[in-house]
Amino acid sequence: MTKKHHSEQRVSVLVVEDEESFIDALTIGLTREGFDVAIARDGQQALALFANNEFDVVLLDLMLPKMSGLDVCRSMRATSSVPIIIVSAKGEEVDMVLMLEIGADDYVTKPYRLRELVARIRAVLRRRERNDQVEADEEISLGNLRMDIDARRCFVNGEEIKLRKKEFALLRLLLENPGRVLTREVLIDRVWGSDYVGDTKTLDVHIKRLRTLIEDEPKNPTHITTVRGVGYRFEVTKS
Repeated sequence: MTKKHHSEQRVSVLVVEDEESFIDALTIGLTREGFDVAIARDGQQALALFANNEFDVVLLDLMLPKMSGLDVCRSMRATSSVPIIIVSAKGEEVDMVLMLEIGADDYVTKPYRLRELVARIRAVLRRRERNDQVEADEEISLGNLRMDIDARRCFVNGEEIKLRKKEFALLRLLLENPGRVLTREVLIDRVWGSDYVGDTKTLDVHIKRLRTLIEDEPKNPTHITTVRGVGYRFEVTKS
């Protein structure tokens, strides 16, 4: 699949929604904002459209006919890294940890304002473009941190820090997903492997050491922050 350059082409959005009032409002609103919109009214139709077209982002309702939104998300994520924003009804029980584990990038709650939704869409697209750039350049620069992926070197304020293999992999994963919460399960799976059966506190030990290396105040971190009960997030602080 060829990657689109969003500055050159219109962004295509697959809206997976079965409520006509939302379908009409989203089609009009998103089109007005410059997006190309495709509609799927149930989970099976969504997967069929997804398999035969290239979309830049998916807006996915949780409550759908024929398949749940979570099952649709799992199926899409098995074959693609396209950004997926989950939509949930107000008051609906939403398991944020589960959504993150199956690969959703963000979620919004109905009723939502179009302006907020558009901002969320553009945010996940910016994250994707940053990740694509990382793949192309094999270097990550965020704030005062720089990682040379090929050379396996990391610098803070221009000074090189020495990282062990797992520490390098963990920090890289966090830097490649700035502002996004990564669950403990996802971090362990990506860094230690899905067959890891050791103590999960190993992750906390590695996070603690990374903080001593990159934070001005390791006990009051501003880069690697804890999302209680969920996992960790890399914050890009403004200079």
